[in-house]
Amino acid sequence: MTRIVQKVLVLVMLFALVGMMMWSRNKSRGELCTDLVVEIANADSSAFVTSAGVKTQLEKSGIKTISLPMGEINTDKIETELERSEYLERAECTKCPGGVLLVRATQIVPVLRVFDGDRSYYINRAGKQMDATSAYHVDVPVVEGHFTPRYPATRILPLVNIIADDATLNELVAMYVMVDSNNVYIVPRINGHIVNVGNMDNLAGKMDKLKLFYSEVLPKVGWEKYDTISLKWDYRVVATRREKTKKIELDYNSIYDEPPADLQTMSIDMPADTTKKPTTDNPTNN
Repeated sequence: MTRIVQKVLVLVMLFALVGMMMWSRNKSRGELCTDLVVEIANADSSAFVTSAGVKTQLEKSGIKTISLPMGEINTDKIETELERSEYLERAECTKCPGGVLLVRATQIVPVLRVFDGDRSYYINRAGKQMDATSAYHVDVPVVEGHFTPRYPATRILPLVNIIADDATLNELVAMYVMVDSNNVYIVPRINGHIVNVGNMDNLAGKMDKLKLFYSEVLPKVGWEKYDTISLKWDYRVVATRREKTKKIELDYNSIYDEPPADLQTMSIDMPADTTKKPTTDNPTNN
């Protein structure tokens, strides 16, 4: 008999708990939104997204929150609208007790600045674009070229990342120039030559060859002796003399185990004005 009473009491408590939860939910749904709180998740000294700016974007898109019942506020719609902004990577919207609507927004984190014709813009790792303006500047690698949906600027990120992780090379590189998918150039801070990386294949081996060339060859023959250093050929670095009289080939066959050379990439056709491209990231040149 005692066990039956205990089971009945447990059932009564469960029903009461469920009823309270349903009552609380209904009450919260009818509760009016009294405050919209916006937090910028990665705000720092380079912050360009503000709480006021996020609220203004919601107002311009016709999304109202204050004084509306919490149950009528569509948090998914708010998140989708905010993530359309070129300045935000993501947004999370949460309904909190007391009629508070909390929005946590993450501003875009640029990893590359692109100069494409008359346009300049930043991109994040996912390729989302943010137009560059004089009001905002961030020190990131610079690439110049013509990019398309089929060949976006993010295709050069593996090269940018491998150089960023190498302290020696990172100090040497000023910018990148993409002529086409098989001719991606590094423009060093050292005036006098450019480096043709070729395509984005076997980047680790290419960078090892470049560092060896920098450490073993250029200090002996002079840093301005060659105008182009090509890494696009397997087994060797090909350095072209400035006077265009002949090419100096260095055999790396005994050092690197690479696949056979691709003969279709054996030509170097560098536009004459490529070395005159801007080598600094100046936001005033937009």
